[in-house]
Amino acid sequence: MFDQFTVVTDPVGDSVALSAIFAVLPLLTLFVLLGVLKVKAWLAGVISLAVALIVAVAVYAMPIGQAVLSATEGAAFGFFPILWIVINAIWVYNLTVESGHFDVLRRSFERVSPDMRIQAIIIAFCFGALLEALAGFGTPVAITVVMLMALGFRPIHAASVSLLANTAPVAFGALATPIVTLASVSSGANPDPRLTVDTLGAMVGRQTPILAVVVPLMLVALVDGRRGIRQTWPAAVVAGVSFGLAQFVAANYISVPLTDIVAALVSAAAVVLLVRVWRPATPADLGREPEAAAVPAARGSVDAELAGSGTVRAAAGTRSDTTSTAAPGLGGSGGETPPGDPRIDETSPVGRHRDDDLEPRPTDQVRAATAGGRRIADTPAEIGRAYAPYLIIIAIFSVANLGAVKTALAKEPWTVKFAWPGLDILGGNGKPLSSVTFTLNWLPAAGTLMILAGILTALVLRVSAGRALRAYGRTYVELRYAIVTVMAVLALAYVMNQSGQTNTLGAFLAAAGGAFVFLSAILGWIGVAVTGSDTSANALFGALQVQTAARAGLDPLLLAAANSSGGVLGKMISPQNLAIAAGAVGMAGREGEIFRKVFGWSLVLLLFMCVLVALQASPVLSWMVP
Repeated sequence: MFDQFTVVTDPVGDSVALSAIFAVLPLLTLFVLLGVLKVKAWLAGVISLAVALIVAVAVYAMPIGQAVLSATEGAAFGFFPILWIVINAIWVYNLTVESGHFDVLRRSFERVSPDMRIQAIIIAFCFGALLEALAGFGTPVAITVVMLMALGFRPIHAASVSLLANTAPVAFGALATPIVTLASVSSGANPDPRLTVDTLGAMVGRQTPILAVVVPLMLVALVDGRRGIRQTWPAAVVAGVSFGLAQFVAANYISVPLTDIVAALVSAAAVVLLVRVWRPATPADLGREPEAAAVPAARGSVDAELAGSGTVRAAAGTRSDTTSTAAPGLGGSGGETPPGDPRIDETSPVGRHRDDDLEPRPTDQVRAATAGGRRIADTPAEIGRAYAPYLIIIAIFSVANLGAVKTALAKEPWTVKFAWPGLDILGGNGKPLSSVTFTLNWLPAAGTLMILAGILTALVLRVSAGRALRAYGRTYVELRYAIVTVMAVLALAYVMNQSGQTNTLGAFLAAAGGAFVFLSAILGWIGVAVTGSDTSANALFGALQVQTAARAGLDPLLLAAANSSGGVLGKMISPQNLAIAAGAVGMAGREGEIFRKVFGWSLVLLLFMCVLVALQASPVLSWMVP
């Protein structure tokens, strides 16, 4: 049951082609369940894992004990470090909602520019990238779409803009979780020493920044067509170029986990500075929704499940003629105001709270109101506190990534490496697989640093210990299905990799030869379109890419990076993200309309990425590969 196992590539009739028919069954099961039968992501992951275990034992003759242990290691890696990052990052966001400072942040963005096209760039592209950097997994779409609706965007525009903007930063999302996952699965399948987080991040940082240059232009075109490009191209170009340059520099020379944080802040700062000296001519017919219809008012109508599984509930508050909009609720219903959020009653003196506030909020949060109490002017102190969580995160991660600190934390007792108990698997070369060694970097892990950031955030935002702990508990409850999904998908990936199923598929695809370099980005695109996650797509196909590269004489680093870079373009058309966007704008059941809005953009960008990767594999752009 726990006998040593040696990976084989052609267990069926000594034929790679025949073996590939069985090796593809777990992936085929996952794709059919998610894409055709619309099964819940967590259930699809569990069923596909079961299929992978059956194939490993029945076809590849893997001992049952070794197969189960392989799945447990994958599930453990799914929770730590991947979910450990996501859960704690979303907790920090939930603290800003709990304190009411998320609404302060939204109003701060609104004051930068009254032009909806500029707002789309700042909120969907810049702030969305920051949210992607910190949490990922659908969080940016769930949050930015609510903010855009509150600013008057039509539902279809808000959803489409948020989805399209959520492209360039995805590969480095959740503190580079997709890159960390890619490094883990690919390094265990190919001995190339470059398959590390730093080098893979550097390679991806030489692909996705080029996308970033054009995405803001696409956003303004989506909002206002050719006129939008003609009138606001300076802001779009400044946002895209500054983001792309910052992403390249951060990924290659600063820190892979901090890449999107740096790029988002640099891009936002560049746009804000630009609109201080230049403003576009804003047409009267730009298409802002009437204020009363800015956000869906039905209670609970905006709750969206992230990644088709767990939730970070972005409940848009009502916006009527007499009240200000409430911040997105922490799992509450649409009309509720989180503790500490400003609520203005027109029948009371301007700036006073209604008597039914659940908890007192800071007395300086509202300084003035105009037009019947609909607009609120926040004090500089409250605005500073609203931005504080992100500054705290940047400071903590910057210190943790200093050379001396990073080296110290990589040693015991802060980081412990050990062979997964009982797991005894040899590769085709007769040597133990590197993936059977588990790294428990409990202190320097990004998720642990996020906990520290959350504690400091609670202090700065004046969230009591009790409320912070309750928010932390609710975060686990809200993400319960996402937790199962991610752990199941990573368990599936480990079973396929360590049983030899991925090797078989790699050998089969290697028959495409040099043509595979053009197809590698498409494979990542398909993976994200189905799973809704670049992390999951990298877990599924990372090893396959590098094994195929080795057999076809291609660069494994380039193909592994192409899987992640191509995958980001499938995010906007994944059923999970479409459901998040549709639910947030009150278009549940009409995902097809949003899909048609963004599908063309996805294909255009994918073709661009395929050509770029092909050129990087040729003498034309080979100098871009580390």
